[in-house]
Amino acid sequence: MDTQPSGSAIRLRFSSTFEMLDLVQVVADHVGRLLHFEEDAMVWMEVAIRESVINAIKHGNRHDPAKQVHVGFIMSPATTPTELLITVRDEGEGFDPEELPDPLAPENLLKSSGRGIFFMRSFMDDVRIARHPEGGMEVRLLKKLPAVLA
Repeated sequence: MDTQPSGSAIRLRFSSTFEMLDLVQVVADHVGRLLHFEEDAMVWMEVAIRESVINAIKHGNRHDPAKQVHVGFIMSPATTPTELLITVRDEGEGFDPEELPDPLAPENLLKSSGRGIFFMRSFMDDVRIARHPEGGMEVRLLKKLPAVLA
């Protein structure tokens, strides 16, 4: 784990194993508390992050421990943050996000998978999924910060 000198970013990089989900959860929880998220908002943000990391391990890197998952928590602006950007990148082959099946379509309602991106979009203010220039897919989860009383 490393932080930028300004204290505005936390970056994690780890092998593709589900055992690392707990570390991401602890960091997300700490960042949420640091930024004064309400309990409900923090829980839903953590669900979105967890779904994104699971997708990176399972679908992106296909459980290959030689491949890395990259997670970033970027608070901006650095001095008085108004938003939190979480990035999750895998080192897999990638996919076309436009070709994902609709999890709310009748034929998909009883399927046990396929809802992760739907959850991310439901719980975050903005979600973008794109190929990363260095390879793999990157999910960008944006959450506006709550107004803190002075």
